[in-house]
Amino acid sequence: MITNNRTYNFIEIDGLEIPELEVYRQRNEVKLLRINEPDPGIFVCESAKVIRRAIEAGYEPISILTSVNNPDEDARFVYESSDKVPIYYGDDKVLRELAGYALTGGVLAAMRRKTLPPIEEIVEGRKLVAVLENVQNPTNVGAIFRSAAAMGIESVILTYDCSDPLYRRAERVSMGTVFQIPWTKTDRKTDYLAVLSANGFSTVSMALRDDAVRIDDLAIKECERLAVILGNEGYGLSADTIKRSDHVAMIPMNPAVDSLNVGAASAVMFWELMRDRI
Repeated sequence: MITNNRTYNFIEIDGLEIPELEVYRQRNEVKLLRINEPDPGIFVCESAKVIRRAIEAGYEPISILTSVNNPDEDARFVYESSDKVPIYYGDDKVLRELAGYALTGGVLAAMRRKTLPPIEEIVEGRKLVAVLENVQNPTNVGAIFRSAAAMGIESVILTYDCSDPLYRRAERVSMGTVFQIPWTKTDRKTDYLAVLSANGFSTVSMALRDDAVRIDDLAIKECERLAVILGNEGYGLSADTIKRSDHVAMIPMNPAVDSLNVGAASAVMFWELMRDRI
């Protein structure tokens, strides 16, 4: 097929019967995550801009599914970077039937996951990192990654019970920044606070407590290496995490409102830390 005066080897489809499309029909993202265990699994990436960021970060596409035959710069990059994998082309109606909704940008990619690095690797040489403890909503995970990328957070650690950053909703909300910031997930046995301490990090838990200091407290801002810990949407951080942290901080706000969504709170905290570091 010729698009923008460039020939691409599209495989045209008019239905959903091709077995190779099953990965795009799969709604259970946990199943895709574990499909190749013990090896890394698969994830589905949506929109040419997000797929481009994944490819630039070294993720390998397995196939592309698209309704775009007049590609912009990002879609052309995706097509040209995926010339060794099948690119399936169908009209918007077919893709909408497959996905169950109108696709953002009309491009999907099935991609291989990478083996996650240890915490020590993603904090090496870094001074400002974030930790997500049991953050379960993929929208919040994506929003935190986007704020982290914008505000200079250098890597992100997620506990084993967090939503996965490579779920479609998290990818979309993050605008692909989940591929720009180094991140990893802990297993159930990992004591991330001990690992951070052993690597020279001070820790600050975000929590609504009477003994919490303001986020602009000098004792926090003067830390040479700092990990900001954000907790669950409903009940926040565990009591053990708060007890073992070096600092506990909260965002000053109107007393008529007791808290912010964790995604919004992360943006405020990251901005406060960034403004003294740039």
